[in-house]
Amino acid sequence: MTPITWRRAAVDDAPALSILGGATFLTSFAHDHPGKALTTHIRTAHGEAYYAAALADPAQTVLIGETPLGAAVGYAMITPPDLPIATDPARDVELKRIYLLHGWQGGGHGDAIMALVVEEAQRRGARRLLLAVYPQNDRARRFYARHGFGEIGALTFMVGDVPFRDLIYARTL
Repeated sequence: MTPITWRRAAVDDAPALSILGGATFLTSFAHDHPGKALTTHIRTAHGEAYYAAALADPAQTVLIGETPLGAAVGYAMITPPDLPIATDPARDVELKRIYLLHGWQGGGHGDAIMALVVEEAQRRGARRLLLAVYPQNDRARRFYARHGFGEIGALTFMVGDVPFRDLIYARTL
């Protein structure tokens, strides 16, 4: 399997993250999300402007994974918590997004990026790592369980104008 080199993304990575974010979201959810809502969501939540703003915000960290030739194949976004549960911004961080293109899933790449996410959360002084996950994404839920996450709540996640139920998971650091 092709190796991945992980690094902290910079503002000039916004175009690559937009393409990668849209591709991974589409690949992950096209099987059960309506096309128009999916397209609307990808255009806004994975647009280049979204990633440029996130990368310019010092409270957010995006880790990007690249092949030896510089092609972006995975990323993780760590943010202040923005979930409908009680949080402590001084002790909690949210893993807003974590994706790998299908061809790079398995082989330890997910474990590698999760280790970097935990390291970043601890560097920030966090005591708890939070995330939201789609209940029908069994592979992701198994991955999170293997990494010590457990369910603590639920939320409504909008994809375009279509509501979906997500689960909120937490892991003590």
